[in-house]
Amino acid sequence: MTINEKEIEKLKKLAKELEDLPVGVDIDLEVCFDDVVKEEGCEVDLTPGYKPQYPYVKIVYKTGDGDLFEKKIEIPPEILKKDIKEIKEFVTFAIEQFMEEIDSVEYGGE
Repeated sequence: MTINEKEIEKLKKLAKELEDLPVGVDIDLEVCFDDVVKEEGCEVDLTPGYKPQYPYVKIVYKTGDGDLFEKKIEIPPEILKKDIKEIKEFVTFAIEQFMEEIDSVEYGGE
């Protein structure tokens, strides 16, 4: 995906906003925006062969047993057009959904 200068600036601001996102102590949040911000955890891939098409946020959840679960939340062009607050809400909602999925797997949906 080719992004323009305006989108690069928006992604830079979004990356700063996401740094302050309250996720749990068991969750690692990596901002993976090629050519903008790419944290070192973006290079480690728990899902081999899957390469996102768009800038993404990678969430890695570590269970008490040491199991790792990963989700890549892509930010496609239709989401990138929204304002930063809405994009942040989109990412937050995706993280909440991911945690619900993990809870249902780990605890049988309690």
